[in-house]
Amino acid sequence: MNAIREMLEKLRQNIHTVIVGKTEVVELIMICLLCRGHMLLEDVPGMGKTMLVRTLAKSLGCAFKRIQFTPDLLPSDILGVSIYNQKIQEFEFRPGPVMAQIVLADEINRTSPRTQASLLECMEEEQITIDGVSYKLPRPFLILATQNPIEYEGTFPLPEAQLDRFLIKAHLGYPSYDEEMEILDRLEKRHPIAEIIQVFDLAELLNLQEKAANIHIEDSLKNYIVNIVQVTRNHPEVSLGASPRGSLALLKTSKAKAGLAGREFVIPDDIKSLAGATLAHRIVLKPEAYIKGKNPEDIINEVLAQVPLDI
Repeated sequence: MNAIREMLEKLRQNIHTVIVGKTEVVELIMICLLCRGHMLLEDVPGMGKTMLVRTLAKSLGCAFKRIQFTPDLLPSDILGVSIYNQKIQEFEFRPGPVMAQIVLADEINRTSPRTQASLLECMEEEQITIDGVSYKLPRPFLILATQNPIEYEGTFPLPEAQLDRFLIKAHLGYPSYDEEMEILDRLEKRHPIAEIIQVFDLAELLNLQEKAANIHIEDSLKNYIVNIVQVTRNHPEVSLGASPRGSLALLKTSKAKAGLAGREFVIPDDIKSLAGATLAHRIVLKPEAYIKGKNPEDIINEVLAQVPLDI
């Protein structure tokens, strides 16, 4: 497990040559990498969401595509389209930008639900289907989507089925005074992303993913995960609890968290630290909870305080 910790520490340091602070979000991205999951970054414009994804792609040497989601974007603009070739008198498939290893779905909630839904198959099955023909996506395959808060004008809130396919949802947040001063110093003359280097190759990344999947977790901790998810479904202020996909997400991410710490086994703190990031976006609160000023993260914290840990 030291291999996971050492190699991802190189990745962390490389990202921080461009991104100031945001240590927790960078760690969550690395967890998504290890788990072969997808991540949703939500925050106001100008917080560095796009730059973070570009830095990650350059650090890994992955094929990178950016899709700017707009209200008039069509599914074929993302997935690709079959075009008739008059020379050979056959249809040819022209792949869209989703056929990359790291895909930045920028401002995903600015496009229509129809176009949002075009990502469902590729996020879950790592393939796309055009005109009845399925095409495998490259490995590794990671979608990092950004969205502005849903109360902003011109946005379409993501449906529950789409949110459920994101392994983790995170918020960047505003930088501190010292961090913002450092940002000004770094970007005053040139952008540091021009100096980003590739820290390890894709074969090494795929090997790390296999190692993370084999990290041990006790049955008692699996029981703890299931109990947490079960309580979200029965909470009096929740109208829609976390799905079984949420249980699996918490299991996988806890293993990856242990790997980042150089451990071959999961501990309860791994589960507790990731419950909010993996489950909060999968639950829907009742109106009275919002009236009280609560949010999904508050409910997850209440659940963690309520569920006993029997080891």
